[in-house]
Amino acid sequence: MGKLFNELKQDLLYQHGMNACLNCGVCTAVCPAAEFSEYSPREVMNICQSEDDEQIEELLKSDKIWFCGQCFSCKTRCPRGNSTASVILALRRLSVLHGYFAESEKGRQQLFAKRVFGENVLKRGYTLLAENISPAHFSELGENWEYYYEHREEMREWWDVPMNLENSPGSHRVIPEKDMEELRAIYKATGAIELMDAVEKGMEKKLGSKKEVEKYWQNWVETADSRNYEIKENK
Repeated sequence: MGKLFNELKQDLLYQHGMNACLNCGVCTAVCPAAEFSEYSPREVMNICQSEDDEQIEELLKSDKIWFCGQCFSCKTRCPRGNSTASVILALRRLSVLHGYFAESEKGRQQLFAKRVFGENVLKRGYTLLAENISPAHFSELGENWEYYYEHREEMREWWDVPMNLENSPGSHRVIPEKDMEELRAIYKATGAIELMDAVEKGMEKKLGSKKEVEKYWQNWVETADSRNYEIKENK
């Protein structure tokens, strides 16, 4: 039993998700992510049960822990009441805190989650705003969305759900500052702010400088594909 595993098993999500896996594989059979990606909940549970730090570190540096969609199908079908989805959350937290997430392409996408969803919550109280869903990045939404995106303030006035007014109806209202302060306090007390800071630090360590992190970010803003940023071999 190593240091990493000891840290993992202290996480309440791990304690809730890992009871006594009998390795039946039902979790993988019902997992939608396993159907389409290189991901096996059964493999994840086996690695955790090995208590082997080398295997756990390799898992934390891989894309595998980022494929889970958190549907919790594994929990509803497991005969022992295990939840790989909960274990995955504990693994992701460990990966971010140790900077291992930056070693995989899917892991590095945590920068987008932090800068879009995380910062939206701290500034506006919402994870996603209409302005984040640009037609250039989401062409599959079609011409209707393109029209809404360009005329959203005017259209929301028509619908009587105006944007950027305190406590107005709809998803683009402004939440009172006293409520936002409470939300930020919750994020700080639960460690979410620490995780968000760890994402920035982990990316800076991996890419070599804050300037490179901004290049990586700008590449995604312009192309919506993190694979278009080339990681230098010595990083």
